[in-house]
Amino acid sequence: MKHIPRKRFGQHFLADGSIIEAIVDAIAPKPGQAMVEIGPGLAALTQPLVERLGHLTVIELDRDLAARLRAHAQLSVIEADVLKVDFAELAQAQGATRLRVVGNLPYNISTPILFHLLGFVDVIEDQHFMLQKEVIDRMVARPATSDYGRLSVMLQWRYAMENVLFVPPGSFEPPPRVDSAVVRMVPRENPALVDEKLLSEIVQVAFSQRRKLMRHTLGKWLQEKAFAGEFDVQRRAEEVPVAEYLALAGQIQSGRQPASV
Repeated sequence: MKHIPRKRFGQHFLADGSIIEAIVDAIAPKPGQAMVEIGPGLAALTQPLVERLGHLTVIELDRDLAARLRAHAQLSVIEADVLKVDFAELAQAQGATRLRVVGNLPYNISTPILFHLLGFVDVIEDQHFMLQKEVIDRMVARPATSDYGRLSVMLQWRYAMENVLFVPPGSFEPPPRVDSAVVRMVPRENPALVDEKLLSEIVQVAFSQRRKLMRHTLGKWLQEKAFAGEFDVQRRAEEVPVAEYLALAGQIQSGRQPASV
């Protein structure tokens, strides 16, 4: 029976053979590696991946698709909302120190998935995701650009990232109304040791009114925190490099005030 894509799950199934091959080549799966695929759908990526790996764990929310996938002996199927999956437990269950994670993420919840996985970055070797190109542009954006924002800072703190492949709408069934791309995310070996919630709050406040100078937003927030150090709030949030946000978070967290930031 033909599966009808469900809008509530944001389903757009990859159907272009050349694009599928290019994605699998970019992922470069090796036999025996512990890999998890998020949203396998109709198994367009799943099949070539499992052929190279020998075994693959997949996470699928759609019960009809999950039932189909269970027919594949080389697949372990987790029928669940990925936002509720504990990837640390998943790694432990597979006897793996780290997991490789891949997927054509539902565009309607791609950002929440990225932030969920951020909490498990210590058990992840790398991530390859198909996403809306606009989201990837924001992920890899440099300071002083319109795409640079909270997503850029939070993810660049923990990952080295690159846009590895452009994917046009016609590669999917049904075609989405946006361009897509594939991003590679590799956890940084020695990230700055800052509290994620604190950094997230700093960045969220800073970008809450991105057209205004930060003295109207982060400046007031720092005053409320009795921060007596030096941090130039006569800039817009998009002008501040990731390293400066990390340094500010580290100083607030430690209680020490910097001579300069």
